[in-house]
Amino acid sequence: MEQIPFCETKPERPTPPAAIGQVLIEALPYICKFERKTFVIKYGGSAMKDHCLKNTFAQNVTLLRKVGIKIVLVHGGGDAITRTAEKLGLSSRFVQGKRVTDNDMINVVQMTLAGKVNQDIVQLISEHGGKAVGVTGLDADTISAVPSPNAEKLGLVGDVASINTPYIDLLCNAGLIPVIAPIGFDKSGNIYNINADDAASSIAIALKAEKLIYVSDVEGIHVGDRILKTICKAEAADYIEQGIISGGMIPKVLSAFKTLDSGVGKVHLIDGKSTHSLLLEIFTHEGVGTQFIAEEDCEQPLKS
Repeated sequence: MEQIPFCETKPERPTPPAAIGQVLIEALPYICKFERKTFVIKYGGSAMKDHCLKNTFAQNVTLLRKVGIKIVLVHGGGDAITRTAEKLGLSSRFVQGKRVTDNDMINVVQMTLAGKVNQDIVQLISEHGGKAVGVTGLDADTISAVPSPNAEKLGLVGDVASINTPYIDLLCNAGLIPVIAPIGFDKSGNIYNINADDAASSIAIALKAEKLIYVSDVEGIHVGDRILKTICKAEAADYIEQGIISGGMIPKVLSAFKTLDSGVGKVHLIDGKSTHSLLLEIFTHEGVGTQFIAEEDCEQPLKS
């Protein structure tokens, strides 16, 4: 029998069968609730770099699709772009966290994101039994873009103008997992580098997704020494005013609530460095990261 690669070390004490059964029973109502719903997952950070984390992420995504959840995956790849650029003798510059993208750099972005990074993800999901298909924003007008308002400094960095939702729906309804590289183009044929977080948010809004999940290198929103399981807009505003939420976390939080206001059910921020964090956030009552919810759901204590 063919053995699928598995990276986790065997626990010293095997989990009792009754405990495994309880975990599966806890997941059942969530599986029923989310069947045929759409999740958009932004994949980035350490989960894209570490061999074991890449494998477990691919397993998690495949499992979600196998239980009937439609998965749309949007990936980053900034480190890979930087490495490729260096090999070609190009230096990378950033303005407010965004890569300055001239004509030479957009070629590097296109060949890296649409090439090796995208296809490595597709292959890994396929190895674990999923049916993934690589897509760029250029395919079937998946992502139409416009120049960034800061284009004078950033060059060929774009914002999302529109999403070809019928094409993405077609792929999902065929049982496939679209793996989308965040590049787009405008009516003049210019190709743009698009921030993966922004692309994932725009796709989730366009698809009216049940969830947008950011897989990153942070555990969630910290308040003191604890991670907030749930946060709504009013609470977030208070924490920002008090300086508890600060720095680079502020635009992430504001973007999450903008996504919610545009019709996405919930937004989640989870740590990709934690094994199986995706499944634990979706299928357990407590979850492992932070979920952003609408004001009317603020009294809701558990994940769903």
